[in-house]
Amino acid sequence: MSPGPKGPLLLGVRHHGPGSARAVRAALDTARPAAVLVEGPPEGDGLLALAADPGMRPPVALLAHAADDPSRAAFWPLAEFSPEWVAIRWALEAGVPVRFMDLPAAHTLAAAAEPEEDGADAVRVDPLAVLAETAGYDDPERWWEDAVEHRGGGGAGEEALGAFEALGEAMGALREAYGDGGRRRDLVREAYMRQRMRAARREFGEAYAVVCGAWHVPALRAKTTVAADRALLSGLPKAKVETTWVPWTHRRLARAGGYGAGITSPGWYAHLFAARDRPVERWLTKVAGLLREEDRQVSSAHVIEAVRLAGTLAALRGRPLAGLTETLEAARAVMCDGSDVPLALIEDRLVVGDVLGEVPEAAPVVPLQRDLSRQQRSLRLKAEAQERELELDLRKDTDAAKSLLLHRLRLLGIGWGTPTASRAGTGTFRETWRLRWEPELSVRVAEAGIWGTTVLAAATARAEADAAAAAQLGEVTALAETCLLAGLSEALPAVLRALADRAALDTDVARLAEALPALARSLRYGDVRGTDATALGAVAAGLAERICVALPAACAAGLDADAAAALRGHVDGVHGAVGLLAEADDGLRERWAAVLRALAGRDTVPGVIRGRAARLLLDEGRLPAEETARLMGLALSPVTPPTDAAGWIEGFAGGSSGGGTLLVHDERLLGLIDGWLAGVPEGAFTDVLPLLRRTFGAYEVGVRRALGELVRRGPGGGSGSAAGDGPEGFGAALDPARAGAVTELVRMLLASPDAVPAG
Repeated sequence: MSPGPKGPLLLGVRHHGPGSARAVRAALDTARPAAVLVEGPPEGDGLLALAADPGMRPPVALLAHAADDPSRAAFWPLAEFSPEWVAIRWALEAGVPVRFMDLPAAHTLAAAAEPEEDGADAVRVDPLAVLAETAGYDDPERWWEDAVEHRGGGGAGEEALGAFEALGEAMGALREAYGDGGRRRDLVREAYMRQRMRAARREFGEAYAVVCGAWHVPALRAKTTVAADRALLSGLPKAKVETTWVPWTHRRLARAGGYGAGITSPGWYAHLFAARDRPVERWLTKVAGLLREEDRQVSSAHVIEAVRLAGTLAALRGRPLAGLTETLEAARAVMCDGSDVPLALIEDRLVVGDVLGEVPEAAPVVPLQRDLSRQQRSLRLKAEAQERELELDLRKDTDAAKSLLLHRLRLLGIGWGTPTASRAGTGTFRETWRLRWEPELSVRVAEAGIWGTTVLAAATARAEADAAAAAQLGEVTALAETCLLAGLSEALPAVLRALADRAALDTDVARLAEALPALARSLRYGDVRGTDATALGAVAAGLAERICVALPAACAAGLDADAAAALRGHVDGVHGAVGLLAEADDGLRERWAAVLRALAGRDTVPGVIRGRAARLLLDEGRLPAEETARLMGLALSPVTPPTDAAGWIEGFAGGSSGGGTLLVHDERLLGLIDGWLAGVPEGAFTDVLPLLRRTFGAYEVGVRRALGELVRRGPGGGSGSAAGDGPEGFGAALDPARAGAVTELVRMLLASPDAVPAG
């Protein structure tokens, strides 16, 4: 059945279906059409020749975006097992013209911001689901596997043509029953497809082939007039678009997108397309290899038994061949010992997979993308679909350059890497990044192209623009930190001018205190990266002075509980920042200590802030133990409202500051808290309980247990100095004879010169 007098060869396919892909190749080999039309935007016609480039490795996607707004974009993804990709490659190998035939992206993207024409009440028909239900299947994927994917190598050419004819008739019946199936936009698309077919008929007669979604075949066969199709296409909005090829991933294929035909198991489909024989055996061998890489004991016997079980399950269910469901069930039972944990790994790594395609350098890209690709190659920083961690030592030139690139990309909104906590330590010279390249990042690169032609120039321009547009002081301080991390020395003057302007006008001490830590960190990063941050240091010092002057009054201004808790956090942040800034200004540390003393001793300051100030002074050795006990006694006196006293305890001993350990080793402070708690009125206890639970609940289990034991014993309970003071099961005092029995053993353990027992 060749294209000819009866009309063109219409091959209705399932997008990303390996069975359809094999059948398309068999049909084209038999029919040998003079031209091939493929579903896709005609703006991509000039890029089709790149599909034959050795550097083009699917999965890839045709990307179209509005020239004036790259964020308005659409993708047409193609995998090695996509029928459209097979048709394109066949035409290029056969030397016949190949063209896209779908509605232009110029119309699609221009209409993207308009409301969907399909009514809210329209019921969208899933043709595969209807056919599966008609055949007695409750799962469309299983029906498709049995009806198409398990047909073997695609059959002989005539058999493949017959299969396309049968599928086209089935879709015709569905279109008669359901009309447009709730897809009114498809009517416009199909009108344009018929226009392209008319143009192909004028050029090639009837000797051309069409590869499109099976749903469209009946509409393309229908007899319609040119005038009717033109009426559907008249008045469509239009935008100027640019197109290119971009890498795609199997994981991204598993989401609905592109042709609206996301698939759930791209890795499995790729395997079916590549495995010309014994697909189940080859698949389960891959599964065994993956599990062995994860140090699981899987032998050849496991593979043989899993193949048998999969075949048995398929036979019991009346299937011609074991499908993905049967192979996963067999792998779970035989290779995973019934556990879902390794099965989840199989589904993630093999059923979906992290295959990332490649695009040749000849593909058109924005200049920014070309510069990014150059830096990726020079730094050997390969874009990969699978998430991985990257440890950087900033003392090494190459690692420092990688860090600069990743920070610049983040500033541009290109989230290839995300900073994370380092397992190798928290030193200034180390960074840890979590990297994963997503196909959508190609759009982000195109969007960022408006800022410059290189990553450095674009990041610099973006930083300057963000500084001018920033409304809050915190935004500018964060930007200054980013500029130092990204090595944007040319952007720093503009950022610092904006920073000085915002700081001079901002009178809110909370915002000033929130901004200072970022500036202090920026100075530290500037030192690490060799960046001159003198001007930044001057701004930070001025900010610190203003905070020292304004903070005591701000803390005494009748704050509610939430505002006091927020300001307590700012006190912590400023304290850490002062520690960094004091390296260049010794007097700053003393001035800040005076502020903390004022906060700790002023009863108009909320308890949570007074307690925190006292604790910071104690940790730095500026508050004697006796003075600490005095302040605690005042804070926990009967005249102090219970909630304020509980806040003081939270500020002094709460959080991850080691407050629990302090109380374990200073029973005097613990006794003060215990005595206060015992005297809290019953009516007020429920008010302070949440604060106390938040404070003591943050301690480690061992610390809480030790505190409980100390409180149970009471004051002096651990000294053993009086009869009856010893814990239950122990003597009241030391027995020298029994203690002396272990003396020689202890000497041996400590490697004492007298370790050898006498005699």
